[in-house]
Amino acid sequence: MSVGYNNIGIVHDYKGEYDKALEYYQKALAIRLRQLGPDHPDVATSYNNIGAVHSSKAEHGKALEYYQKSLAIRLKQLGPDHPDVAVIYNNIGMVHLNKGEYDKALEYTQKALAIHLKTLAPDHPVVATSYHNIGMVHDDKGEDDKALEYYQKSLAIRLKRLGPDHPEVAGSYNNIALVYYDKKNLPKAKEYMEKAYAIFLKRLGPNHFDTKGAKVDLDMLAKELENK
Repeated sequence: MSVGYNNIGIVHDYKGEYDKALEYYQKALAIRLRQLGPDHPDVATSYNNIGAVHSSKAEHGKALEYYQKSLAIRLKQLGPDHPDVAVIYNNIGMVHLNKGEYDKALEYTQKALAIHLKTLAPDHPVVATSYHNIGMVHDDKGEDDKALEYYQKSLAIRLKRLGPDHPEVAGSYNNIALVYYDKKNLPKAKEYMEKAYAIFLKRLGPNHFDTKGAKVDLDMLAKELENK
């Protein structure tokens, strides 16, 4: 029954129906606590899911509360180097990023990366995601060169493992373009945004949010270059 409730919660979560998602995740959690006990990995998964919904709702304090509960169980049951521990570190890092707490964000995203590098191949797509997340922290800190360094590391893996037309490759191109824009390098920004837009258009279609966003940015860059 808890799996059913959890799956229904996932559907509502995916649809952006966060209050409904919380309702079903909490039902799943109550059953898991009763049947499995407070330290079971499935309980940790429930805590993580609830934390993710609170994060989506920008309820940062609640998100951290549930992520920390999940982390405590995973550290106890799985050990400090397990990939599931890295997932929680990353989630906590992203909450701190959204709160503007950049040092904390770096601390946790780097912990996640260290575990991924220890437990996965160095060119694993999950490692690419860790590099990308660290790049986002440096990006928000205004550390453009550091952001580019990590975005490029992520891009190299994504190109190798996912192929040149994957939406995650487009995400890397998009973020690199925005860093070049911040650096006032408009030609480079346009070059990377064109790459991102082409992939989004091909893989997601013209009406997808990411495609529309890239098109707006691309048009803006074209106008700025014309006016220079």
